[in-house]
Amino acid sequence: MKKLIGLALTIAVLSACSPKIGSEEWCASMKEKDKGEWTATEAKDFTKHCIF
Repeated sequence: MKKLIGLALTIAVLSACSPKIGSEEWCASMKEKDKGEWTATEAKDFTKHCIF
């Protein structure tokens, strides 16, 4: 039971660290990320929020 709670807390902490899609921080991190590693959804979101 303790391991399950620890895992849930770890996931919650790590998911809170990612910037919101479309924010300046997210756009900056996507610009630094290799374009070959982008998913189709990330590319679409980048175009929608960071270019237009």
